[in-house]
Amino acid sequence: MQEETATWAGFYTLARLGAGGKLGNGQQYVSWIHEQDAAKCTEWLFRHEGVSGVLNCTSPRPVKNEVLMAAIRKACGMAFGVPSPAWLLELGAGIVGTETELLLKSRWVLPKILSDNRFEFSYPEIEHAVNDIVWQP
Repeated sequence: MQEETATWAGFYTLARLGAGGKLGNGQQYVSWIHEQDAAKCTEWLFRHEGVSGVLNCTSPRPVKNEVLMAAIRKACGMAFGVPSPAWLLELGAGIVGTETELLLKSRWVLPKILSDNRFEFSYPEIEHAVNDIVWQP
């Protein structure tokens, strides 16, 4: 979870600096969840002991990277963000000794068990979630 939190902070920083365009081709899917829904999911699990199986704690609406970055830019008040091509991300990853997999690989994970058991998300839409996080007092 710490790595994902660092990624979100990095996306926000990129957007504020004007470099918050799509990453790679921008078509890769991103499964995400608002921090309050993640906490709510944990509490829900304690109350529903009969639920079993692999539980995906993600929003029911994954988005493409270009949509995610646009939502972050909009919440930051940035009309435009310079895109980062895959080769540039690979170069940067090589310098800092990491992989670009989290940024460039598509992830379309759905919360089937949560949805089947009528879990109610407070932030199912990316725009609402990002606005809440960016504009928290």
